[in-house]
Amino acid sequence: MIDSVARTALRLRQDSPIDEVAFRDRRTARVKTYGDVLEEYEYHPEAKCADGNGKVCDRQTIGLLARRHVWIDQIKYIGKESNNLEEVEAGLEHSQENVYTIYEDRRRDEWETKTRPALKDASLADVVRECKGKISRRALIDLRAGRSRPHPQNRAFLVSVLRKFRAI
Repeated sequence: MIDSVARTALRLRQDSPIDEVAFRDRRTARVKTYGDVLEEYEYHPEAKCADGNGKVCDRQTIGLLARRHVWIDQIKYIGKESNNLEEVEAGLEHSQENVYTIYEDRRRDEWETKTRPALKDASLADVVRECKGKISRRALIDLRAGRSRPHPQNRAFLVSVLRKFRAI
């Protein structure tokens, strides 16, 4: 059984001339030679390494490289829709939304890990004053205590209010 990548390659080989020099027209496919690949590898950026100052490496970085430090911002559980993986590998599907499904964990989402703690740390009187009747004092108390969750529009509004206080 020929998979979709091989079918696409066969179709390209049969329908289009191949050229390794340059783009000539819409019907000519540009392919890389081994020399092209090796030349690009010599100057490719190294995403996992940092230079001597701790900055991200680029094409001009020289010298001893160190590992970059990673800070976890948020954990998201994703699932791959296996019926679309062949299309992604073949380059036929370009949108990640069609391939990956995100499973929300309400205990670890952005509301619980960032926004609600910032709301709890902020002065209730200041937040009530800044909300100007859009969100009631009682609703803010319930949100701070974790007894309720805001509507997405109210969540965005609260984030903007907390940014004014530089709490987020």
